[in-house]
Amino acid sequence: MVVGDFPIETDTLVIGAGPGGYVAAIRAAQLGQKVTIVEKGSIGGVCLNVGCIPSKALISAGHRFHEAQHSEDMGIIAENVKLDFSKVQAFKDSVVAKLVGGVGSLLKGNKIEVVSGEAYFVDENNIRVLTETSSQTYTFKDCIIATGSTPIELPAFKYTKRVINSTGALALKEVPESLVVIGGGYIGTELGGAFANFGTKITILEGTDEILSAGFEKQMSAIVKKNLKKKGAEIVTKALAKGVEETDTGVTVTYEVKGEEKKVEADYVLVTVGRRPNTAEMGLEQVGIKTTDRGLIEIDKQCRTNIKNIYAIGDIVSGPPLAHKASYEGKIAAEAIAGQTSEIDYLAIPAVVFSEPELASVGYNEAEAKEAGIEAVASKFPFAANGRALSLNSTDGFVKLITRKEDGLVIGAQIAGTNASDMIAELGLAIEAGMTAEDIAMTIHAHPTLGEITMEAAEVALGTPIHIVK
Repeated sequence: MVVGDFPIETDTLVIGAGPGGYVAAIRAAQLGQKVTIVEKGSIGGVCLNVGCIPSKALISAGHRFHEAQHSEDMGIIAENVKLDFSKVQAFKDSVVAKLVGGVGSLLKGNKIEVVSGEAYFVDENNIRVLTETSSQTYTFKDCIIATGSTPIELPAFKYTKRVINSTGALALKEVPESLVVIGGGYIGTELGGAFANFGTKITILEGTDEILSAGFEKQMSAIVKKNLKKKGAEIVTKALAKGVEETDTGVTVTYEVKGEEKKVEADYVLVTVGRRPNTAEMGLEQVGIKTTDRGLIEIDKQCRTNIKNIYAIGDIVSGPPLAHKASYEGKIAAEAIAGQTSEIDYLAIPAVVFSEPELASVGYNEAEAKEAGIEAVASKFPFAANGRALSLNSTDGFVKLITRKEDGLVIGAQIAGTNASDMIAELGLAIEAGMTAEDIAMTIHAHPTLGEITMEAAEVALGTPIHIVK
């Protein structure tokens, strides 16, 4: 502690103001805690500022631009459709600004003190918040670490002007003519798809057998792959990216596939091979907080670390790096601090990719149910047999229910298709509520809606489908 640095006391101190941290702070304040939140960057964290929110704004704009050019089969012929990418970026930034401002207002409304700076643990009850010009110690009763993650940088692809990560891709001033994407996971697929809609020639280099292989079945990713190829994208699987040569005007990426070395030229190369937890250089070792060899903090079912008054949530703990997972964990941690018995349960946590079409999954898929020793039934209904999907001219995809054979209990679901990100919520609720296929089938769904596809899939599970032949 520096001379004259009198510690400021608080009940609960939250490190990180992303979707995990700010939610945890608000819930702790609601439960009567005096809360301080420390953020070294911007309120809202990566998700709101340079992640899920701006990327979805860009994806939405790209989708509209592509539809304006390609709706002839619906009788809509638009000539000389123009794109002002500076206005697209302004729209994206306005969405971010509104949400960041909204979070700031929520923190203020809940009387949460917001402190700017980097947090470093002194001991299990004190942190020091550092800025370029000052240092201030805070004493806390409980602490929630929610510092998020950072894109992984490959040694052979150091970030430069033309070797970029997702943050750099979202900040581009103009639409590139060509783009190489290293990594066909959800970030690479989403951003690659968005720029493909703007007219960029996309090349995706994926090291595994298929894009979107983590968490999504091949029959789902195949639909996305087909749509990307329709837009001129080249997808190379089992590819090893080896290096890059950069000039003032572009890059040449060298990669290997089936033992053969190849090269591809582009304006930029976007590296999306995963994220690493932000747990270094914050003094965790000072306190003795246990981490894995990947730098993830070990927690129990209440998000508590091995230090009883320190909790961790979000991308810095095991599990998928999802904003809604972080928010969920933030509530659990805050409630545990307040003495409640809340515990984490990830069975019904959805995963979504905002590709074209969208993909969403919750609970068990077929393979996972089999691995768990559950005798399950998979029941699928196509978008192409739904009136609303036909009227939207969006007939690619399906809803698939995974039900327990003995009693029809819904234990999982996968959706590939338009608005899958919204439709998956009903099925997550069904799993949480312990509903059966019969419960869903007997629930009247409005007509004509995409929601009917879920009802129809439930009827397939019961063996009594109406709108497809059994």
